[in-house]
Amino acid sequence: MLKQQARLFTKFAVAIDIASILTAFVLAFNAVQMATGRLSALLDYSWVLVVVIPVWIFLLTFFGLYDSMRTKSFLVVTSGLLKVHFIGGLIVSSSVFLVHATSFSRLLFISFIFFSFTLITLAKSCIKLLLSIFRRKGYNSRYILVVGSQDRARRFVDVIRQHNDWGFVITGIVGLPDDPDTLDIPGCAMLGCTDNLEEICKQKMIDEVVFSLPGSNLSVVDEYLFMLQEMGISVRVVIDLCDAPSSRKELSLLNGDIPILTYHSKAFDTGRLFLKRCLDIVGALCGLIVAGLLFPFISLAIKLESKGPLFFGQDRVGENGRNFKCWKFRSMYVDAETRKHELMAHNEMNGAMFKIKNDPRVTRVGRFIRKTSLDELPQFWNVLKGEMSLVGTRPPTPAEVATYENWHRKRICIKPGITGLWQVSGRNQIKDFDEVVRLDIKYIETWSLWLDIKILLKTFWVVFVRSGSY
Repeated sequence: MLKQQARLFTKFAVAIDIASILTAFVLAFNAVQMATGRLSALLDYSWVLVVVIPVWIFLLTFFGLYDSMRTKSFLVVTSGLLKVHFIGGLIVSSSVFLVHATSFSRLLFISFIFFSFTLITLAKSCIKLLLSIFRRKGYNSRYILVVGSQDRARRFVDVIRQHNDWGFVITGIVGLPDDPDTLDIPGCAMLGCTDNLEEICKQKMIDEVVFSLPGSNLSVVDEYLFMLQEMGISVRVVIDLCDAPSSRKELSLLNGDIPILTYHSKAFDTGRLFLKRCLDIVGALCGLIVAGLLFPFISLAIKLESKGPLFFGQDRVGENGRNFKCWKFRSMYVDAETRKHELMAHNEMNGAMFKIKNDPRVTRVGRFIRKTSLDELPQFWNVLKGEMSLVGTRPPTPAEVATYENWHRKRICIKPGITGLWQVSGRNQIKDFDEVVRLDIKYIETWSLWLDIKILLKTFWVVFVRSGSY
């Protein structure tokens, strides 16, 4: 019954979103027409909705905006909608470009994005607010029986109480036969112990039983799982995980029936990695177009000043030790690598990184293309090949990696990037390699697609004002 209600609500939400999309398109058309008067008939542009609606619905589903909104905050919902409209905008605008619809109004599409985001955000916010009000009044509530042990049960109850708008009602607490401390949870009725669990579930209104137990007592779940399922009561288990504070924990099924608990050292999953890769491909293609336009001028300047190849390829270490050739426009004299050991005494970095200001191995043209980051344009080829990402950690050399401590190696558990958190955090002012690693680890553990976008925007600003490189 509950699943049928959830499916019905999802269909209702999809219908509202489609209505919002159609309304947004009409509003955008009227707004642009009033401002410019240059648009033709509405039907001449409405074909784009054939692309927009399925893309929007797919992305709304992908980002979990049709899942239960019970425990989602307004910030999470708004953030998800921003992602939907940014990625959807890229996909649809690329589709329009591919079909050579040059007559399609860019202003109309940008206005549509604005109206669509506004209307869908308002619709979902209103629905969430109404459901929250109903739940506070006792409607659409879920009645929960907690089978707990000491502080674990208290912690679970405290979380539920902090979020009345979720609509969860604690019917009572059931303790273990040898755990009298559970009686201390204020405001919660102590209904007995697990020996009476079956009778309690028959007498009380119970939608779900939540077991919040230490790992040593999880066998209790096995004793009562079949009985509760037979009675049609949902069962949830709060898992007592071993302490790994810097890891993401994921419980999944292998081949549909083998439970696997995975500890991730990074905040990346398959779905979001796919979106990151899409962003990389789009960015790499744009970057290579820019590189192609500037290539004649950069190559001529490099060749006129010094002899040697136009490109400089260096072995770098990528994701989890994968070696690749990282490409740049040559900014140094051809004997730069052999002269490096002579300059080690002047290294301004503490640790496994070499960097000095006014490096004598850098040519005059090299200083300019480094200052403007033009030397890194060939790395868009590395990004397109999948060896690098637009945003990531700085790719180290094998010699640097050979000196790493264990905790340093976490920075190479992802693809390196053309830019990253270090590059937009005042890299000239950071002289300690350990601080560079801390920034890289912070990026790895807090990664999101929106973080990549923010770093890219900051990178454009850093390059524009020519700060942070020498």
